[in-house]
Amino acid sequence: MATLLKLLGLALGGYGVLCLLVVMVQRRLMYFPSRAPDAEALRAAKGLGLEAWRDEHGNLTGWRATKSAPGIRVLVFHGNAGSALDRDYYLDLLGRDGTDVILFEYPGYGARNGEPSQASFVDNAMLALAQLRKEAPGPVWLLGESLGGGVASQVAARRPADIAGLLLVTPFARMTDVAAWHYPYLPVRLLLRDRWDNVSALAGYPGPIGLFIAGRDEVVGAAQGRLLGRSLGARARIWEQPEAGHNTFSTRPDAHPWPEIRAFLADHPTHAKPTGP
Repeated sequence: MATLLKLLGLALGGYGVLCLLVVMVQRRLMYFPSRAPDAEALRAAKGLGLEAWRDEHGNLTGWRATKSAPGIRVLVFHGNAGSALDRDYYLDLLGRDGTDVILFEYPGYGARNGEPSQASFVDNAMLALAQLRKEAPGPVWLLGESLGGGVASQVAARRPADIAGLLLVTPFARMTDVAAWHYPYLPVRLLLRDRWDNVSALAGYPGPIGLFIAGRDEVVGAAQGRLLGRSLGARARIWEQPEAGHNTFSTRPDAHPWPEIRAFLADHPTHAKPTGP
């Protein structure tokens, strides 16, 4: 009996140490940035027809087309891995009919300085939105891909009147649920710092919302996107590519549902109203 209790104590102690390690390094387990020197990123951007988008102090905020369109603007918050320059396909998918697509870069990703966290992402996204609204008062859509959907939802919760609407690609409902799905042996709902609760963030958001779900999403799970859709009710327009995975959805401009998504953006251009910064 004493030996059994000793073994149990060792097991519990080891489990406690594991939980402590997870608390200490969880952001390294959650965020997967690709880093690049500024000169390298600028060369890559030039090859894509993009230029650096900087704040009033000259700090990198993201990337946009060298010749920006004067119509609807879409501010893109990209998915977890890589960097904003890996999402240049949104320029072809959405950058038609006078739509200006701007790729926001997260702190600690690409050539941008900083450390990844929910607070740093959302605070800087708010500044980026204010920067766009200062440039011109016209409508700004927020596109959030995967993790970026969490960023877009948080910004919408804080400044709902400043955006025209949301388009969430491969979205999730709550990051705590996603983490618990991947790590069922850990009490992640208690340990997670960056919780990214999109259901709560969008509960009071009144504007149009589009959800694009990958039917075979192996990263956040298609069920998460459907759960988010149910929480939004009639406010959400939902599309699904049944055979698509999280990172393998079609990015052909003529593939379903991209023509419908472009029409969705064009049909809701004026939700946002001019406000202060």
